[in-house]
Amino acid sequence: MSSKWYAVYTKFQHEKSASNLLRNKGFEVFLPVYQTVHRWKDRNQNVVLPMFPCYLFLQARLDRKLEALQTSGVRWLVENGGHACEIPEAEMEALRRVCAAGRSVQPHPFLKQGDRVCIKKGPLAGTQGLFVREKNQYRVVVAVELLRKGVSVEIDLQDVESVRGT
Repeated sequence: MSSKWYAVYTKFQHEKSASNLLRNKGFEVFLPVYQTVHRWKDRNQNVVLPMFPCYLFLQARLDRKLEALQTSGVRWLVENGGHACEIPEAEMEALRRVCAAGRSVQPHPFLKQGDRVCIKKGPLAGTQGLFVREKNQYRVVVAVELLRKGVSVEIDLQDVESVRGT
C-alpha cells in the first residue's frame, strides 16, 4: 500500500499545531501559508496564515488513518461516501511549486470558469491553472478540486499561454 495525499480538516486555528504533531508522528505534511498585513486601530502587523483555513495536507497510507485522526487538532480526513479522497499528485505538485516560487501568493476563491493557462517560463514553468485579472495584476489560480479552493500567484502576462481542449 503506497502513500497518497489527503486533505485533513482541523480544528479552527489548529492547522500549525496539528501539522507539527503529525510530523512528530512521522507523517509527511504540507501546510501552505501566506503572509499578509493585519491592520488594527493602533498598529499594523505582518502575519503568516494558512492558505486554506482549517485544512492541511497529509501524505500517508490509509492503514495509518486512525493514528492521524487521533492527533490533537485533527477533526477528520476529507471523505466521500466514507472513503478518504485522494488528492491527485499533479495538484499537490502544482501547489507546492507555487508556494515555493518566492512570489506573492494569496488565497483565491475556487473558479469554475476562466481560461486554462500554462506558465511557459520562469520558476513556475509548466504549471497550469486558471487565468484571472485583478485590477492591474495578472494572476494564475492553481486549484485543489477536492476542497473547492484555490491559490493565486502573480505572473507576467507574457509568461502564460492558453491551454486548449482541457
